[in-house]
Amino acid sequence: MVKAYHTDERVFQTFQLAEQCGINTFLTNPQLCRVINKYWRTQGGKIQFISDCAYGENIIQGIDMSIEGGSHSCYVQGGVADRFVEQGDVDKIGEAVEYIRQNGQLAGIGAHALKTVQECVRVGIKPDYWVKTLHHCNYWSANPEDQHDNIWCTDPEDVVAFMGDLEEPWIAFKTLAAGAIHPDVGFKYAFENGADFICVGMYDFQVVEDTNIALDVLAGDLNRTRPWRA
Repeated sequence: MVKAYHTDERVFQTFQLAEQCGINTFLTNPQLCRVINKYWRTQGGKIQFISDCAYGENIIQGIDMSIEGGSHSCYVQGGVADRFVEQGDVDKIGEAVEYIRQNGQLAGIGAHALKTVQECVRVGIKPDYWVKTLHHCNYWSANPEDQHDNIWCTDPEDVVAFMGDLEEPWIAFKTLAAGAIHPDVGFKYAFENGADFICVGMYDFQVVEDTNIALDVLAGDLNRTRPWRA
């Protein structure tokens, strides 16, 4: 249903609406380069594109595909980075980061598991930014012991504490736990707990409301201790 709804024209309309709301960057995978380039070419759009480089089993191929497709920055997608760490191949993350930089782009590292960030820090891999899950676990379907796409940040307190000591900017994602948490709550939780940016999945009919909520949260009284990074 999601794919049927998002025709090229619908994606173009969503991008245009996002740009009118002041959103200047979106995050997706390299397989959508065709649509992105068509939008820039036919609609005169200016929105920037961060790629997660998730394509097949070869991260370098995904990076090449992203850069050739016009990405403004690339990062190692969270699931890919998690897998490298679990397999004992953390060096592959470092190699991907350096390859992205060699091609003239800022390089990030994504993670679902805090262990992935910790291992990268331990071995001295220093990205330009992090992309890490963050949400509270006080919603009805959150169950760390029985995970079926129902929870993405099982240890938010530990995440907040560890990320708080890192100097690099942090893009928090899954901030709404795939719709289980209202934006009023999820956005504030992310910004108060150290995220510098948030990556939020939205349909076109949610863009204006979510933008206004984010602006209200940022303009409000945030109880934030981590310095803003950009």
